Amino acid sequence: MSKTFIDRAMEKTVIPSFSRLGTLARSRMFSWKPLESYSLAGRVVVITGATSGIGEAAAQRYAQLGATLVIIARNKPKTDALIEQLKRTTSNHDIHPVIADLGEQNDVRHAAASISSSWPVIDVLAHNAGALFNERKHASNGTDLSVELMVTTPFLLTGLLLDNLKAAAGTPTRQGRTVTAEPARVLNMSSGGMYTEALTVEALQMDNMAYQGAKQYARAKRAQVILSEMWADRVPTQQVAFHALHPGWVETPGITEALPGFSKVLGPLGLLRTPDEGADTLLWLSVDDQPLNSSGLFWHDRQSRSIDMSDKTRQADTAERRAQLWDWCEQHTGWQLSKN
Repeated sequence: MSKTFIDRAMEKTVIPSFSRLGTLARSRMFSWKPLESYSLAGRVVVITGATSGIGEAAAQRYAQLGATLVIIARNKPKTDALIEQLKRTTSNHDIHPVIADLGEQNDVRHAAASISSSWPVIDVLAHNAGALFNERKHASNGTDLSVELMVTTPFLLTGLLLDNLKAAAGTPTRQGRTVTAEPARVLNMSSGGMYTEALTVEALQMDNMAYQGAKQYARAKRAQVILSEMWADRVPTQQVAFHALHPGWVETPGITEALPGFSKVLGPLGLLRTPDEGADTLLWLSVDDQPLNSSGLFWHDRQSRSIDMSDKTRQADTAERRAQLWDWCEQHTGWQLSKN
C-alpha cells in the first residue's frame, strides 16, 4: 500500500487526518525535513496573531531560524513580554513589535505604513490572527468582527504591503546579508472548519437571529481561502506565492475557550495537536522551496489538499460569487489592486 494512498485515506476519514495522529503518521511516512535545518537569516517575516497558540509557536520558530521578525499585535504589554522571551530563548534580537488592533481598518493602515517604511522588502507575510466568538462582536464600523479579522484585514494588509512583497523577488540583499532572491510568500492560516460552509457573500455576515459562532467563523475562513486563490490569479507566482493552510485540531487557549466541549472530548484522548505541531506547515511553507513552484494552493501537513469535501461547497464556488467577494473586499476597504 503506497504512502500516498494512506495519506489520502486519512484525509477522507478526517479524524486521523486532523488529529495528532495525522501529523505523527505523516511526518514519519514522508520523512519530513526538520524545520531547524532551514534558515531565515536575512529575511523579513511579518506575522499576525503571534501572542498565543499557534502564532506564538510560529514566532518562536521564526526567531530560532534567524528571521527579522515583525509581530503585529494589539496588546502592547503582552507583545513586549513575548518579544523579550523570544530574544532570551533564541538569542535573536532582530524582533520588533507593531501595535495595532487588526479589527480596525485605521490601525491596519497605520501598521502597514510603519512596516512599509521600516522594511522595504518583506519575504513572508503570515496572516495567523483569527477568533471564534460564540457571542457576536462587531468592529467599530459595524462589520462582524470575525469577518473583519479574517477576511478584511488579510485583504487590506496584503494590498498595502504588496509592493514590499514584490520587492523580494528582485532584491538579493536583506538586512545587510546576501541571500538568494526569490518570490515573497503570503500565507493564510485557515481552519478545517471551512470545509463545512459554502462560499457566500450575501450571507458572509450571518443574521443576528441565526448567529452561530462556529458557522460564522467557518464562513469567514472559507472566504479567506478563496481570496488566497484569487490573489494567486492576479499576482504572478514569480512575484509573490500565495498559499492557505489549515493546522488540524490544535490545543490552543482560543479553541479551549470557544469550544470547551470539543477540547474536553478530544484532549484527554491525546488527539489534539500541540501548538508547535499546528505551526509546522506554516513554517514549512515559509522556508521550503516546494511552495515557490505554485501559488493559490491549500495545504495540510505539508501536502496540498482540495478545498472541498462536499458537493455543497463545490457547487457554491462559482465565478460570480468569487467576483462578488473580491468586489466586496475592495468596496469595504477602499483599496483596489492596480491594473498595471
